[in-house]
Amino acid sequence: MKTRTTFSIACLIMLAACSSDPSQDASARDAGLVDAETSVPPSDAAPAPADAAVDDASPAEMTVLDCMKLAFPGVTESEIDYDQFHPIMGNHCAGTNHQDISAVERVVFLGDSVTVGTPPTLPGATYRGILADRLATRFGLTPPSSLWKTANPVSGQAVVSSSGDFAVCAKWGARTDDLLLDNHQIEDCIPLAQRDKRTLVIMTMGGNDIASITQDGSGELTVAELWIETQNFVQRMREAAEWFREPGRFPNGVFLVFANMYEYTDATGDVDSCAAVGAAGYEAWDDPQALRDMVIWANEQYMSIAVETGTDMVLMLEQFCGHGYHNDDPASICYRGPDSPRWLDATCIHPNPAGHEALAGFFEDVVAE
Repeated sequence: MKTRTTFSIACLIMLAACSSDPSQDASARDAGLVDAETSVPPSDAAPAPADAAVDDASPAEMTVLDCMKLAFPGVTESEIDYDQFHPIMGNHCAGTNHQDISAVERVVFLGDSVTVGTPPTLPGATYRGILADRLATRFGLTPPSSLWKTANPVSGQAVVSSSGDFAVCAKWGARTDDLLLDNHQIEDCIPLAQRDKRTLVIMTMGGNDIASITQDGSGELTVAELWIETQNFVQRMREAAEWFREPGRFPNGVFLVFANMYEYTDATGDVDSCAAVGAAGYEAWDDPQALRDMVIWANEQYMSIAVETGTDMVLMLEQFCGHGYHNDDPASICYRGPDSPRWLDATCIHPNPAGHEALAGFFEDVVAE
C-alpha cells in the first residue's frame, strides 16, 4: 500500500495548544467537515456566483494541490482543502489569479503588524516598503516617503498614513473587527473623496484573531463558544472583502489582495521551537484538535472569500512553510533543503528581513499575473 504524506498545519500563529505528537498530524476531517458534536460549522460555503472569475469548464488549470506537490515532493495530499472552492491559481503558485490588476492609481495597505513592520527589521526592509517601491515603478505612481515606511512604536502605526499615491492604516495587534467596525481601517484609508481612483488594496489580517481565540481557549469558554468566535472573525473578513465589491463604490475599479495566516513550526507542531511562545504565557487547550480544526477551517474560508468575491489570496502559510523554526529539520514535511533560510524573527510571528523580501515578492507575483 502506498504511503501518503499529508501537508498539515499543526500549529498557527503562537498556537501553544497544538500537539507535537506526530501521530496527530493526520486529521479525521472529511473535506473540511468535522464532527457536528463539537458545534463545528460545515465547510459548505455557497459556490462562486456566476460572475466570479472561475471557469469550471476550463482545461486542466493548476490547483493548489498541484502547487503543493511542486513545492514539497513528498506531499500527495493536503489537509487544507482549498480546491473545494475551485480557485484559479497563478502560474507562480504564490496565490490565486482572479483579477486582472492594471492601471492602478492608488495603493492602500491594511491589516496588522506584519504589514506595518516591526523592529528589528528596518523600515525600508519591510514587505510594505519594498512592495510600495515596486508598485510605484510598475504603475507609474508617486512613491511614498521614508517616513511612510516607518512604524511608530508608540501608536503601532506608520509615522504618516499617506504619502505619494500610497496610504496605510494597518496597526500592530489589529484584528478583523478593526477593518470596518472598531478602528475603521478601510474607511479611514479610503475616504469617499478617494474612491474615484482605481485602487489596489494589500492586506495581512487574521493572525491576531487566531491568537485571541487561542488565549480564550485556555480559559473557561466552551468549544462551541470558540467556534462562534472563529466564525465571527471569518465573517468579518468576508464582509470586508464584500465591502470592496459594492456596486458603484469604486466607479473606476478596485482590486484586493490579502494573505492567509502562516505559522512558525513548519507543520511539525513543535510549539517550543520558538522561545517567545513560552514567554507569551499561552496555555494548552483540553481539546487541541478543536483548535486545529478551527484554524484549518478559517484558512479554507479565506480561500472561499477570494473565490466568491473575485479577489486574490497570497498563500503565505504555504510559502513560509519550511522557512520557520524547523527550516533545518529534514523530518518536517516542509523541509526545503539544507540551505533553506529562516524567514521569521525572534517573536515567532513577524517576518525577518528575508521574510519580508519574500513576502513582497509573493504579493508582487499575484499583482503582476
